[in-house]
Amino acid sequence: MADLQRTVDQLAARLDRPLLLEDRVQRVVAYSEQSDAVDDVRRDSILRRRAAPEVRRWLRAAGIHEAAAPLRTPAAAHLGLLPRVCVPIRHAERLLGFLWFIDAAPPMTDAQVSEAADAAPGLALTLFHESLASGLAAHRELEAVTGLLLGERDTAAQAAERLIEAGAFPRAQPVSVQVARPRATPSDDALRPALEQGLLALRRRLSGHRPLHLVRYDHAVLLTAGPPVPADELHAALPVPVTVGIGRPRAGLARAAESYREARHAAEVLARVPGLGRTAEWARLGVYRMLTRLPDQELHPGLEELLADAQYLPLLETLETYLDLAGSAVATSRALRLHRTSLYYRLQRVEELAGTDLKDGGERLALHLSLKLARLSGRYSPRDSHSSS
Repeated sequence: MADLQRTVDQLAARLDRPLLLEDRVQRVVAYSEQSDAVDDVRRDSILRRRAAPEVRRWLRAAGIHEAAAPLRTPAAAHLGLLPRVCVPIRHAERLLGFLWFIDAAPPMTDAQVSEAADAAPGLALTLFHESLASGLAAHRELEAVTGLLLGERDTAAQAAERLIEAGAFPRAQPVSVQVARPRATPSDDALRPALEQGLLALRRRLSGHRPLHLVRYDHAVLLTAGPPVPADELHAALPVPVTVGIGRPRAGLARAAESYREARHAAEVLARVPGLGRTAEWARLGVYRMLTRLPDQELHPGLEELLADAQYLPLLETLETYLDLAGSAVATSRALRLHRTSLYYRLQRVEELAGTDLKDGGERLALHLSLKLARLSGRYSPRDSHSSS
């Protein structure tokens, strides 16, 4: 990056004109000292490190992404944008960035534009080397985070040490893991880049938490130092609706896989049981912490017929509410807005159809757990998700 800044400063001095260098997605890479005319767009780009979305759209429409030679772009008073000269930076026809000059007070001469264009190949080579170095660093991080979360214990310990030694994570801080699982399943080609971009943008905002991330085939993982970041920030950063599971913090990075397993478990439960909402901490999942480890075929045998026929759904909803409320007829009648006589009739029908006795504590427990397992497997989807624990 020092080479880029030096080249930018030297070119600005030769042309006696300030300039700004952006990468291909119009993030500011380097800029020279500003002494001449400056507009709102130049000022905001330097302060925010990137042009505003509406400015990027305007300049894209002016043809900067297709240009192979210097291009003059018009002013846009409604955006606070003065006319500009854009010099595209390309290496082997690959667009790597843009060199910008304000084309006013006074406009650039043809000779100045030509000299700026002559500097483009050198800038392109430096940008290309920077992108290779950045890509290599990103690849090493990806490899280390994958080993940390998915490797055996020794592999995870080695990966944690590599990340700490590289300065990517503090040695003496606990680690928290959150998993975001898309509610829908778009094509893999569309999903993964979208999740990557969202997480990278979030990491820039959360730099104080020393974040790391990993995108897998059906979910994204965010690791942070200290407590978890507010889940709303993760929801807002990602371009698709997700469920967010949160694992318990662990004492050191080497134990991140433990928090990851909990976070992934929580996100999967949310996906299977919509009534739980869009965010859940593993520690607050209640009975669902255990049930996902049980086979969903192991249900109370008397429920099979009721689960197989939609006409019995009101009976199952009544039974679940009754069991959630510890067998209290008063509380169940109030929750369902159901007359006590109607409640007793429904419960009696359940006993007859399921061949069970609701006065038997063991039967009540087996029925209750079976209904929760049926929720997880998708065999039972109550219309009113009043019960969620």
